[in-house]
Amino acid sequence: MPPADSLATFLEDARARVDAALERYLPKPPECPAIVSEAMRYSVFAGGKRLRPVLTLATADAVARLIRSDVAQAFRPAVSAAAIDASLPAACALELIHTYSLIHDDLPAMDNDTLRRGRPTLHVVYGDGIAILAGDGLHAEAFALVAREPVSDDPAVLARKLRVVRVMGDAAGSTGMVGGQAIDLQAAGQAPGRALTLDADGLHAMHARKTGALIRAAAVSGAIMAGAGDDLVTEIDRYAADLGLAFQIIDDVLDIEGDAKTLGKTAGKDASDAKPSYPALFGVERSRALATECVARARTTLEAARVTEGWLWPIAEWMLGRTS
Repeated sequence: MPPADSLATFLEDARARVDAALERYLPKPPECPAIVSEAMRYSVFAGGKRLRPVLTLATADAVARLIRSDVAQAFRPAVSAAAIDASLPAACALELIHTYSLIHDDLPAMDNDTLRRGRPTLHVVYGDGIAILAGDGLHAEAFALVAREPVSDDPAVLARKLRVVRVMGDAAGSTGMVGGQAIDLQAAGQAPGRALTLDADGLHAMHARKTGALIRAAAVSGAIMAGAGDDLVTEIDRYAADLGLAFQIIDDVLDIEGDAKTLGKTAGKDASDAKPSYPALFGVERSRALATECVARARTTLEAARVTEGWLWPIAEWMLGRTS
């Protein structure tokens, strides 16, 4: 990936890089049945911001700039490119997990939504059964991808890949995204006899699992694959935790103020389904202020960790600008 002179250029280049890699990595017939391949691609290539894989690449770039600051200026682009190359499979794996979660989230038994990324949801087009299987396939493929790529016999690289597999598994499973979705179903009255009423702390805990865990995993995976030490990984995780919370708060606000054309999904669904949200608990203006506070904390974390080069701070600002 060539050096970018603006965030817009970086985002465009990173998304293109991720899309090309996803096309290469996804199974095709005769490796898998054609209908599974088609269904997976229908959702994976339906558009979307690619926030998680872009964050992985941006973190790898920023960490490489920091830990190899002793390298002569002329060689730094090569160092950055190598870190991005190493983190690309993990970036794609996280997008596969995210897409699987959207497929399952849209199912009649979950959010029962018919619109995603501006077109009919997968189960509307292929039926519930194939949608479930396509989601299952993407989930499994994510871990297989990190196990395969990048191909290396270097013990350090193998150790990083194993660590990323654990990070992704924790973020996607019952302690992370699955657990957060279960709490969401309870809070929406979709778990008979086990309803929950969430206060501010409960809402934060739910979203830290449901949305925040995978965003944290995206940043942390990029840091690990770029060779970050434990202390730096901890700081990157702290930055991403605030970024993930800001993202969810903003998403809640946009669910109220946006429209289906802009959002690419059904607007107003949180309120109509009695879903817990930040605007429902705090109001729109206070929710915006909370998102701003999250982004400010993320910047403080980056500055304290000396992660000041690259695109991690501009990405946080860009995310906050979605509410303007």
